[in-house]
Amino acid sequence: MQPKITLLSDQIINRVLDEAFQLLVKPGIKVRNEEARSLLSEAGAHVNEGSEVVNIPETLVRTSLETVPPEFYLYDLHGNPVVAYSGDKVHFDPGSSGVTVLDPDTLEHKAAETADLIRLIMVAEQLDQLDAQSTAVVCNEVPKEIQDLYRLFIVLTYSRKPIVTGAFTSKTVGSMIEMLSILSGSSKGLREMPRAVFDVCPNPPLIWSDFGCKGLITLAHAGVPVEIVSMPLAGAAAPVTILGTVTQHAAECLAGIAIHQLAQPGAPIVWGGAPAIFDMRKGSAPMGAIETAMIDSSYAQVGKSLNLPTHAYLGATDSKLVDAQAGLESGINALIGALSGINMISGSGMLDFLVCQSAEKLVLDAEGIAMARRFMDGVKVLTEPLATGFFERFDFKGDFLKQKITRELFSKEQYLPTAVIDRNSAGGWKDAGSLDTFSRAKIRVNELIKSYRRPEMDLNLIEALESMVTNLARKVGMDKLPVDLTFPETM
Repeated sequence: MQPKITLLSDQIINRVLDEAFQLLVKPGIKVRNEEARSLLSEAGAHVNEGSEVVNIPETLVRTSLETVPPEFYLYDLHGNPVVAYSGDKVHFDPGSSGVTVLDPDTLEHKAAETADLIRLIMVAEQLDQLDAQSTAVVCNEVPKEIQDLYRLFIVLTYSRKPIVTGAFTSKTVGSMIEMLSILSGSSKGLREMPRAVFDVCPNPPLIWSDFGCKGLITLAHAGVPVEIVSMPLAGAAAPVTILGTVTQHAAECLAGIAIHQLAQPGAPIVWGGAPAIFDMRKGSAPMGAIETAMIDSSYAQVGKSLNLPTHAYLGATDSKLVDAQAGLESGINALIGALSGINMISGSGMLDFLVCQSAEKLVLDAEGIAMARRFMDGVKVLTEPLATGFFERFDFKGDFLKQKITRELFSKEQYLPTAVIDRNSAGGWKDAGSLDTFSRAKIRVNELIKSYRRPEMDLNLIEALESMVTNLARKVGMDKLPVDLTFPETM
């Protein structure tokens, strides 16, 4: 039996949804895109063009919910269904859109560049605990106009895993879809076996921007999965209570689903988010706070009650270093996400309120994910009888290690971590160099980078991608891409 946590009763979930539907009518949703307003108006919503506020009736949203696929898959480079947005299946990917990386030698946060993104991809590619890659950081040496499509280009050429990504402007969404279509063989191939899911964000409180609406509509028409990332900030850009924030989150997601499904009924979409509490003392949005995890677990419950795929940002930390705080916050929140049955949990590797990425934290988080997954496997009946058979020919000595069944079953009962986790005696730890967790993580990262091999890909497709991105880069003043794709390694 899979362990599970539920924070909300069915009665509270119904009240959250009831009040969310009320918010859709009064005060309504500010929809700053003419096409989206037109779609809603034609479906029966009341639109005030002057204020751009749309009053969306519950019946309209309920009809839209009926066409949302309850499940879908993301596929890897070779067409294998790897990530299942379905039921209580749980997957993890690195946090995305960091602007800095932690330098493992100086411990400074430096602006991320192409080499840093490639390093993160190399590590994440070989961590089985991470089911998908993400466009983990922005490459700051690239013009802002193409930073989003450029980082997707890098992940596509260095990874075989499915991808969690997103566009920064409406101008680049089409190009990013085209890039994915090239590797899928056609737009039809991409629709049938999507390689990536795109994050699309409403603006709290209760606003769908022109950019957000265009993303919903464009991706819906292309059949590329959308992950709504609602970001209410409890106490600042949302009510201070957990239930008030969860209700606002529901209203924003329901409005987005209505726009998306009116554009293309049946297109895949995910009930997701990256909310947080607001720390009144520091003016910050702590992603590692337990209340942030409680909001995520609660809104996921609401989404599951509607039979929707789910996503959350968990497993990150507000610490600036890979230290005890980072391990505490990331480990607890990853376990809460897993126990909540959230389909995709983003955040691994992230420090400093989702601003900074760290390869060393990725390998530490992978251990936390492995532990969470072991917990999710639960306690199983592996022998009959449960215990008395172990005591045959028992002479009151601790000789269970000698039993054949011990050797057969210990690996089924125990997760054996890598050397990142220290289980030595104090003497053994000293003999191994008295290394702390971060030092052991640095060693693990270097081992993974040395063992990395590029995925085998059709060179014609790589050339087509490179030519496309190069042409787009030239239009914004960059004559040469800061990456060399000529080396022939395969994996």
